[in-house]
Amino acid sequence: MIIASLAIFPTSEGASVSRYVKEVIKVIDESGLKSRTGGMNTTIEAPDLETLFKVIQKAHAALVNMGTKRIHIDLNVDHRLDKEASIDSKLRTLGKS
Repeated sequence: MIIASLAIFPTSEGASVSRYVKEVIKVIDESGLKSRTGGMNTTIEAPDLETLFKVIQKAHAALVNMGTKRIHIDLNVDHRLDKEASIDSKLRTLGKS
């Protein structure tokens, strides 16, 4: 399982970008992938990179379709191959479940 931290937002649309972020969250929610949104990013579980990148591409397209002129993407990926990992297992390890 891949666990990714994603922040994607426009940098060209002024100080408040919440309407754009809401649209990105909608795209992630509609993907059917397990996710957890925080104050600065969304953590996503995906079975493979292809699936993860499809969601990122859809989120990017949503922002383009909203007329943004500049988009910032932060992506961190943890692809553990030696054992199964999930958002919940990582949080349990930290005592945050």
